[in-house]
Amino acid sequence: MDKLRPHVHRASVIAMRLVDIADSIDLTAVEALWARHARTMAARGRLVTAPPKAMSFGVPPVELTLAPLTIELDGQPLQASVVVRLYEFGVAAFSISVPANDLSWPAFSGRVNAVDAALGIASETRTWNDLIQQIMELMRPALRRPSLEPLHEDYLLGLVHALEGVSSTANLHDELDLVPLLAGESRALSEQARQELLRQRFTYYTDDLVVLTWDRAFIMEPGDDSDVVDILEVANAQLLEMRYYDELLDAELPRMYDLVEATHNVANPLAARRYADLARHLYTLVAEVTEVTEKVDNALQVTEDVYLARVYASALELFRVPHVSKAVDRKLSIIRDSYAALYEEASSKRGELLELAIIILIVVEIVFAVMHHV
Repeated sequence: MDKLRPHVHRASVIAMRLVDIADSIDLTAVEALWARHARTMAARGRLVTAPPKAMSFGVPPVELTLAPLTIELDGQPLQASVVVRLYEFGVAAFSISVPANDLSWPAFSGRVNAVDAALGIASETRTWNDLIQQIMELMRPALRRPSLEPLHEDYLLGLVHALEGVSSTANLHDELDLVPLLAGESRALSEQARQELLRQRFTYYTDDLVVLTWDRAFIMEPGDDSDVVDILEVANAQLLEMRYYDELLDAELPRMYDLVEATHNVANPLAARRYADLARHLYTLVAEVTEVTEKVDNALQVTEDVYLARVYASALELFRVPHVSKAVDRKLSIIRDSYAALYEEASSKRGELLELAIIILIVVEIVFAVMHHV
């Protein structure tokens, strides 16, 4: 069936890069630093259309509007707006919004792919690095243990506000060719691949639509703001943090085994202290990781908005956040078990040391008694 080619009157393409810049961020300090730097108050992130009672941020991130950028796409310079949101669990979420107004549908799909080529993960632009460096230098006093080699996640959104030539979005995915926009492919996909690509789609009204993929999304939203954009940002932030702690624990487990083995090989009366010190180190690690992962899990609180809750849950599943979270939990469980074993070992060593002390005292008493008798 021939695809419709409606006209896109008002739209934008949003390139996101989320970066783990620190273990945690003092958001109150961020607001104070920004007020001194920009001579204006920072905004706290909030969902626009969803009532606070239905869905809200656990701890609202601080939203900073940075200076606009000029992005060159296909030889055409376009002015893009730049926003960064700072989350308390250490993530900076940068968004570059490129206008895509008054375009045909193929031209809009081309604009999405052009932004991906200019700002996507495969691009070699310095834009993201410059933005990250700017924020890290400005907010350094508010960063707890800044990251030396930050991890990042990228996501791309095609956001349409006004689309002419479509009466209902219920069958838009069948009437329009969304494949070039969502997959970045110019060749025709097989029917199986196409169905898989369009599987995660949601609609609530007759004029809205959300289609999610692993690294891109198409959003049709008549209003000026879309809570789905914020939800996808939070889901990506959760994935990024879970990835960070999964890699942290991957590196920590071999070190833990080496330390346990080294402690086992030490034969001296102070072995109990070595066990206790290692157990405290593991307990501190478990406590820190558990505290942060709980903050990440509670980054967005959903109670009553069923539609946004479905989109959010599907995004988490699509991004494999529960899978990575379970991997983190398994590794934490291994460390907890090791802590318990080390604690028991330390107690056993203390008992052995106490028994040895008692035996020595008895021997000394016997020696003194024999000497006194002689």
